[in-house]
Amino acid sequence: MQKVLLWIPQLLGGARNTIIITIISVGIGIVLSLFLALGKMSKHKLISKPCSAYIFFFRGTPLLMQIYFIYYGLPQINPALTIKSAFNAALLAFTLNTAAYLAEDIRAGVQSIDAGQFEAARTLGMSYWQMMRLVIIPQTIRRVIPPVGNEFIMALKDVSLVSIIGLSDLTKVTRQISSSQATAMVYIPAMIIYLIITAVFTAIFRQVEKKNSAY
Repeated sequence: MQKVLLWIPQLLGGARNTIIITIISVGIGIVLSLFLALGKMSKHKLISKPCSAYIFFFRGTPLLMQIYFIYYGLPQINPALTIKSAFNAALLAFTLNTAAYLAEDIRAGVQSIDAGQFEAARTLGMSYWQMMRLVIIPQTIRRVIPPVGNEFIMALKDVSLVSIIGLSDLTKVTRQISSSQATAMVYIPAMIIYLIITAVFTAIFRQVEKKNSAY
């Protein structure tokens, strides 16, 4: 029991990085995904093709490889692309990856809006961006709350992959303690911390969904 109490501060320190990376990457990813979704639906191929390619690439390749490439591969292409901070590299990788997944959720949400909403907005003389900003996007946001919540929880657990570039998240700290103390018992409090974090954010998203979701 005494050992567990000694492990807790270190585990919580790793959990802090896990939570920060998740919140920031998903937050920025939501904004980026909105433009990607609208871009993919654009009738202009110069806009839709790059957005579609972006989404295809980040959804079609493993996140682990994306993290590794951004941190280790980019500097070999051009030294100017070097990201010295493992934290920033991890944050960038998760943001780009999350944006690709959320873009498809938002696109589906926009396409689920009744066609009458679009026609009504055009009848009122709204421009495309006015229609999106004032009519379509607000309704879409309510519809995509559940998938955004799911993506957040998935990202929270996937942050464990950042240990490949030496960043101390909850999983890496757990492995370090396990190795230095020659015990696997540290995984018990680590998993409990994961469960607590997941439960807290799940409850938060459930409340947001209950108040705002369209379903």
